[in-house]
Amino acid sequence: MSRDPGTPRLLRRLNDRAALELLLGDGPLTRAELGERTGLSKVTAGQLLARLEERGLVEVAGERAGGRGPHAALYAVVPSSAYVAGLEVLPDSLRVGVADITGRTVVEITVNPSDVSDPVGAVHDAVRRACDTANVSLSRLRAFVIGTRGVVDPATGDVRWSYDLPSWHVGVLASLRETLGVPVTIENDVNLVALAEHAYGAAVGYDDFAVLWAGVGQGLGVMLGGRLHRGISGGAGEIGWLPVPGEPLPTDVSEPQSGSFQRLVGPAALRGLAERHSMSGDHVPDLVRDGDEAYLDEVAARLAVGAAAVTVVLDPGLIVLSGDVGRAGGERLAAKVQQAVARVCPSSPAVVTTRVDGDPVLRGALVAALEQAREQVFSDTV
Repeated sequence: MSRDPGTPRLLRRLNDRAALELLLGDGPLTRAELGERTGLSKVTAGQLLARLEERGLVEVAGERAGGRGPHAALYAVVPSSAYVAGLEVLPDSLRVGVADITGRTVVEITVNPSDVSDPVGAVHDAVRRACDTANVSLSRLRAFVIGTRGVVDPATGDVRWSYDLPSWHVGVLASLRETLGVPVTIENDVNLVALAEHAYGAAVGYDDFAVLWAGVGQGLGVMLGGRLHRGISGGAGEIGWLPVPGEPLPTDVSEPQSGSFQRLVGPAALRGLAERHSMSGDHVPDLVRDGDEAYLDEVAARLAVGAAAVTVVLDPGLIVLSGDVGRAGGERLAAKVQQAVARVCPSSPAVVTTRVDGDPVLRGALVAALEQAREQVFSDTV
C-alpha cells in the first residue's frame, strides 16, 4: 500500500476532503464557517479554499452580510468540476441520467436500442446521446454505473446471468470500459434501489434494512452495517426462488417464473387472486392500488412470507416495499404486511413504502457513481 511521503501532505488531503464534503452537504459556507466546522484556523481555512479554488473545485457563489465590516464571500463546490452517469437496463429500453458532482441531475433520457443483441453499442449510443443533450463531453464523466436485472459477480463485476438480458454476459464489462474510456460498474438493480432508499428515501438514517421489490420479478436488496450485502457469488437477494409451503419447488432454474415465492406473488398469481375477489383487469399495480380490504389482506399475507423469511434470518429492523406492486399499495399495503409479519415472527420490523421519487434504479445508479467520482476527485487535491 502506498503511503504519503509526509504528514502535512496527508493532513491537507484529509482537510480538503472534509471541507468539500461539508460544502456539498451544508454549503455554501463562508471561510469562517468552514474553519469553525472543520476546527481549522481562519488562516488554514483560507489556504485550503485557495488551493481548492485553484484546482477548479470550489468557487465564490455569493456573499453574506455581516456586521459593520465587508460582506463575507460564500464558497461552494463547482458543479461542473466532474460529472457522472447512471443507466437502468430494461429488456426493451435504456434509461440514462447524467448528474454533476453536487448530485444534481442535469439530464435524463430514455432510449430504445436498435439492436438489443449489442449491449456495448446500445449503451455507448445512449450515454453519448445523454451527454450531448446535457452539453457534457463524454470525457468529463468520472464514473458510470449500470443497473441491470440478474446476478453480478462481486469478484469480476461481470453479469453472471440474466434471464431477461441474455446478451449481457461475461466480457461486456471489459468492452464497455474500453469503448467508453470511463470507469464502468455494473450492479444489480435492486441493490441500487437500496442505495437510493438509504440516500434519499425511507431508509435515511438506517444502516440495517432490506428493500423488498415486488413487481414483474421479485428481488431483495439488503444493507447491513451501512454496506450492501451481495453474497459470495452476487446471488444474495434472489428472493423469487425462496421455497414457500404449498408452492412447488422449481425443477429447472432456467425458467425465471418457476421460483416458489415468484409463483406466490408474481403478476399471474395476483391477477388470479383478483379474479377470485371478483376484480377484473390485467395491470396488477392498478388491482393492488384499487383493491378492497379483503384482496389487499391476501396480497399482504403473501408478501409477508418473504418479509418474514428475511426478518428471522437478518432481523433488519426496517423493510421497504418497492417495485410496481409495493409503490401501488402504498402505506396501506405496508401496514398490512407489517401486521402479518408480526403475527409470525418473534421480531417485528417496521414495514414502509418507498419514498424515492422518480426511477429508483436510476437514482441508485447515480448515488453509486457519485460516491466513486467524489472519492477520485476529492482525494486528489494535493
